[in-house]
Amino acid sequence: MHLTIAERMNRIFLLLLVTSAVACTKQEAENRETGVVTDSAMVVTAHPLASKAGVEILRKGGNAIDAAIASQFALAVVYPSAGNIGGGGFMVLRLKNGTTATLDYREKSPASATTTMYLDKDNDVIAGMSERGHLSCGIPGTVAGLFEAHRKFGKLKWKDLVQPAIDLALHGFTLTEKEADGLNSIQEDLKKYNTILPAFFLQEKWMPSDSIHLFDLGKTLERIRDNGPAGFYEGPTADNIIAEMKRGHGLLTHGDLKNYRAVWRNAVTDRYKEYTIISMGPPSSGGIALIQMLKAIEPYPVREWGWNSIRAVHLMTEIERRVYADRATYLGDPDFVQVPVDKLTNKFYLEERMKTFDPEKATPSSEVQAGKLTMAEPGHTTHLSVVDAGGTAVSVTTTLNDNYGSRVIVAGSGFILNDEMDDFSTKPGVPNMYGSTGQEANKIEANKRMLSSMTPTIVEHDGKLFMVVGTPGGTTIITSVFQTILNVVEFDMTMQEAVRAKRVHSQWLPDEIQPEEDALDSLTIKSLTGMGHTFGSARELGRVDAILILPNGKLEAGADPRGDDSGEGY
Repeated sequence: MHLTIAERMNRIFLLLLVTSAVACTKQEAENRETGVVTDSAMVVTAHPLASKAGVEILRKGGNAIDAAIASQFALAVVYPSAGNIGGGGFMVLRLKNGTTATLDYREKSPASATTTMYLDKDNDVIAGMSERGHLSCGIPGTVAGLFEAHRKFGKLKWKDLVQPAIDLALHGFTLTEKEADGLNSIQEDLKKYNTILPAFFLQEKWMPSDSIHLFDLGKTLERIRDNGPAGFYEGPTADNIIAEMKRGHGLLTHGDLKNYRAVWRNAVTDRYKEYTIISMGPPSSGGIALIQMLKAIEPYPVREWGWNSIRAVHLMTEIERRVYADRATYLGDPDFVQVPVDKLTNKFYLEERMKTFDPEKATPSSEVQAGKLTMAEPGHTTHLSVVDAGGTAVSVTTTLNDNYGSRVIVAGSGFILNDEMDDFSTKPGVPNMYGSTGQEANKIEANKRMLSSMTPTIVEHDGKLFMVVGTPGGTTIITSVFQTILNVVEFDMTMQEAVRAKRVHSQWLPDEIQPEEDALDSLTIKSLTGMGHTFGSARELGRVDAILILPNGKLEAGADPRGDDSGEGY
């Protein structure tokens, strides 16, 4: 066939285009950032030594629950800003046969706590009282929760799971740069809030690569190893906690400790397109809020709009305003208030909530209230994710609340107590340290669990395990998990890219968008400002630790570079 010069040139041009496209696609694939990829099992935590402890348990024949327990205890040693035995948390797990369960070991208020305990004679909140010191401490739940998880699902012996943390505490470990900076930042608070100064944490200036030994904590962990929960809630450790409370005028009693129990609860489960979301229900607000956000955004073509585009950020902010308004009004401890889970996550309710959404204009938070449920029913925290070789997955988020909790260290036992009482509504309508406003459902009552934002989550795709995800970050936890899931399923990111990607946050009150640095370009900010949005700022949002099951069955870690987070496996 004879071709004209023009036809030949067109063919050459098309060939060049195809060749260029193939080359670009190959180059893009080569430039993709992936996390650690393993064949069979994976542990991702906030610290390399904790991830290593979990993997060693898996190699010894332990399952994902065993590994999560060992990693949690290790974090209590090497990551004292959030890893803990003096706080509490939530566990979401999915067995290899698809069975799911969730465990609530959230802290509780003391039996002597009262609704007005942080108010002065004029009924005003006393600044800081719920945030620092002995009065800010709730009853710790971590030890009870980990033991209960082991009792029901553990495989190896309990003592084998606690021992790695004991070895780290007694033999010592090296500080990372971030942990050295963290200890330096709380030196004055340690002196201010402790009745007996914790010499093992006090130093003129901690440096990266300094070694640290935590002998008192190691002895406490030995009692837990040998006696289970009784090694913490009774005996010498309990005596040390109560002596600390008496010296600092706190409320915890021997009765509070002895009566604490972890509780198995129903998972909050729903669909997002072809994905199944399995998350934590109340007293965590995370699962309900996450599902509300995903179901509200589902009808919109965010994939076409693009990651952190003007339209996507505007839509996410408007959804988050409505969800956090619901959170403030309806969510609390289900043992004290009736939480309308099915109504809040109902498709038609969410459609009704979004009828006031204007794609061209921001809705002032002052005009956003909780939805009307009229239809019939149809700081500081850390996260770890584990998948074992058999396919069991565990998602655990645990907390002291603020960074280093109450700053109170139990003398003689060597661990930091939480400041979780600040997660209650100290007074309806008054924000806590994270700017989160609550109402009557989350008021302080004796032996009540305070509302949480922790969102440990497992995602299935077509009935198979797909992702394990969670993060610290106070009220920003929910939006960080929300965006991480979207980054993978809508924006085709690898797990590591999805975790590293810059995030934005909004929560109804305060009425602003909080982007991380470089999360939004100047044009996007200018356009959103023109639509009526206002902006705050955030140094960092969350530290996501996640695992993605790849199409070939291998596991990819997403370890957040905002911290010392690490993925390890085999």
